[in-house]
Amino acid sequence: MFDKGEFDVCTIIFNTFKSAISQVVTAKQIIPFPVAELQTETPATAGGHGAAEHAAGDASKPVYEMEPEEPVLLADLLPANLSMQIFRALLESTASEQGARMTAMDNATRNAGDMIARLTLTYNRSRQAAITKELIEIISGAEAV
Repeated sequence: MFDKGEFDVCTIIFNTFKSAISQVVTAKQIIPFPVAELQTETPATAGGHGAAEHAAGDASKPVYEMEPEEPVLLADLLPANLSMQIFRALLESTASEQGARMTAMDNATRNAGDMIARLTLTYNRSRQAAITKELIEIISGAEAV
């Protein structure tokens, strides 16, 4: 569809797992492949001597020889790259979902424990009040006789 011109850019939006209580919504362009990420580091700046670049006379454009040819290589690598990016997004989203579920269940368990403690205290106070009332009635009846 991209080759036919039916769309310009494909961006995948997913949750990135940061911690069990924190997920980050991430938007990542997957089609066309963002080349700006690759241009931040060249072989000459990556610690290499850059002999091929100096031999060609242009230090900003590295020279690479590929086997098989570039179109054949890219025809195999780009779909695999796209599949891996989508797979990574699915894994990140699943991990984020499980972290959110774990946090939600922990909070629910803690809230249920607090509720049980409050209800137990209310029940014990009500029971104690009923016992005290009965004792007062018994003592008042005994004094009346």
